[in-house]
Amino acid sequence: MSRIGKKPIEIPSNVKVNYTNGVLNVEGPKGKLSLAIHPDIKLSIENNHIKLERPSDAPFHRAIHGTMAALIRNMIKGVTEGYTVVLEIVGLGYRAAVKGNNLELNLGYSHPVVYPIPKDVKIEVKENKIYVSGVDKQRVGQVAAEIRAFRKPDAYKGKGIRYEGEQLRLKAGKAAGKGKGGKGK
Repeated sequence: MSRIGKKPIEIPSNVKVNYTNGVLNVEGPKGKLSLAIHPDIKLSIENNHIKLERPSDAPFHRAIHGTMAALIRNMIKGVTEGYTVVLEIVGLGYRAAVKGNNLELNLGYSHPVVYPIPKDVKIEVKENKIYVSGVDKQRVGQVAAEIRAFRKPDAYKGKGIRYEGEQLRLKAGKAAGKGKGGKGK
C-alpha cells in the first residue's frame, strides 16, 4: 500500500466532512472546500477518521491512492489553519501596494503592473513583503507564482520578486580587463 494513503486521516472536532456522489466536502472555521474523489478509490468515514482503499497494487492505483490522501490532508489543514506564501520584493524602487481589489506593483517597468486579486485569496503587503493566504493550497501557490512571474529574480543582482527564504546563485558579472583584449593584435 501507499505509505501516505494507508494512514487514516484524522478529522478535527471543528471540521465537518460530507461524502456524497463521489465528491468530498470539507467545512471548517476558515472556509469550505470540495474535491472529486477518483472513482477507483473507495473512501469511508468512521470514528472521526477518513480511510482510503484502492482496488489493486497497479502503479496507477498506488499513485492515485497517495495523491487523494495528500489532497484530503491539505484540504483539512486549509480549512483549519489556512496556507500562506510570503514573497519578498528586492530592488531599489520596487514597491507593492493593495489598492481596492488590485495589487499594484512597481517593478522597474515604465508602467505599474496591476494584478486583480482573486476572491478566494487574501493578499497583504507589509514593508517589502507580499503575503498571499487562503484555504486552498494549490490556489495560494498558483497566485504566488503568477505574482512572482511579473519580475523573477535576475541572475546577476538578484533584483525581483522571490519566495521568502529562496536561495539564489548569482552569476559573476563581466570580468573587466582580463586576458588579451583589444582588436587587431
